[in-house]
Amino acid sequence: MRTGLLFLAIPVALGIASGVFVSQAYNEFSAGGARDAGAGPVLTASVLTAGGSPALGDAAAEVTMVEWGDYQCTYCYLFHNGTLQHIKDSYVETGKVRLVFKDFALNGPDSALAAEASRCAAEQSGYWKYHDMLYRNWGGEKTGWITAEALGTFAESAGLDVQEFEGCMESERHRGAVAESYRAGQDIGVDATPSFMVFDDKNVVKIRGNQPQGVFVSAIEELLQN
Repeated sequence: MRTGLLFLAIPVALGIASGVFVSQAYNEFSAGGARDAGAGPVLTASVLTAGGSPALGDAAAEVTMVEWGDYQCTYCYLFHNGTLQHIKDSYVETGKVRLVFKDFALNGPDSALAAEASRCAAEQSGYWKYHDMLYRNWGGEKTGWITAEALGTFAESAGLDVQEFEGCMESERHRGAVAESYRAGQDIGVDATPSFMVFDDKNVVKIRGNQPQGVFVSAIEELLQN
């Protein structure tokens, strides 16, 4: 794999204003090039996936899609219940794309608590089932639906050992990792949820927001064809 990734211009009708960013806006991340101090890390596959969820899909998939999300975020919820299923059916299940979710808890302590809960579920190999359970029980932004009691109920519904899960939550051992995920996202220019970076071993496409399904399909297909 190359030492860095270059942003790829994807020709979609919505353009930059819609949240699809092209190479000229991000050439400070070009592979191996000198950058001014404070410009942020060179984008590599390891930088983009570090500290994220267990990958969903074939480890040898040609394309990886990383989502930075918040469990209270309305547009994350809409993406999860819309475009994501098409991506899973058409690309993940066919071995073409692998998915990684990274916590970007914009909406305060409750969002961070839900992110910690997903990591406690991961300790029991239940990350994605719990992830889906959170969105299935989504109750809006800052409405109080995320509580310790509710998170424990979701764990039980997901088939987890509740006592082990609650012990993990009480230990707060994932709190630092959730905060670090937020800082790392900021370092590479993530400033909204959901945000996505779709990449292969040469190029990366940044998509900001819950864009129409065609935007994601165009990005993935362009990378697969290249």
